[in-house]
Amino acid sequence: MDDGSPKTPGWRGEAAILPLFAWLSPSYPVGCYAYSHTLEWAVEAGDVSDEASLVAWLTDLLMLGLGRNDAILLNHAYRAVEQGDHEALETVNELALALAPSAELHLETSQQGRSFLDATLAAWPSPRLFGLEGDVAFPVAIGMAAAAHGVPLPITTQAYLFGLVQTLVSAAIRLAPIGQTAGIRVSAALAEIVQDIARQGMNLALDDIGGSTFRADLGSFHHENQYTRLFRS
Repeated sequence: MDDGSPKTPGWRGEAAILPLFAWLSPSYPVGCYAYSHTLEWAVEAGDVSDEASLVAWLTDLLMLGLGRNDAILLNHAYRAVEQGDHEALETVNELALALAPSAELHLETSQQGRSFLDATLAAWPSPRLFGLEGDVAFPVAIGMAAAAHGVPLPITTQAYLFGLVQTLVSAAIRLAPIGQTAGIRVSAALAEIVQDIARQGMNLALDDIGGSTFRADLGSFHHENQYTRLFRS
């Protein structure tokens, strides 16, 4: 008898990837549309002004900073949940939050992570998805949920990174340096890079985390002082 309470399906085989379509959808209540990860400042400063410069900017973010680091963090959070190691999960999350170079970027990852985890605990419950108190970094939350529901790790990492690309492309379209057709081309151009970074992240330790996107990091400090803003970061 159906009592109206939410059910947790047992995802198997190809169906195991179905949760990703919901979790990484623009309709999932994490507020990703509110953030540009310094892209708004990059547009105002003239660093991103067209399709080619957007590809270059996002490539650097993926390969030299945010993308690579998030892939490593997601992988370690996934394995911590898979092994039931709460202490390891806490360590990964603390590191992920500490990596944010500014208050705005800390808010970006922690607000999305907390919102994602709360929504998933409410709508996609699992006894393996143990909650974290306080701030939760976004890639950590994704890794936790994927492990708890048996979503394959390689696909999860690729989907997360490509979702990040699409979020930033959407921000670029709203900021007007590119149009929608160019945005589609940018996403397609970065697909192979996403796959490469996801593969690398599978074999890297937390000690391999690092970045050299200094201009983007500094841009996150300048962003909070912009005269007009569409985004929170």
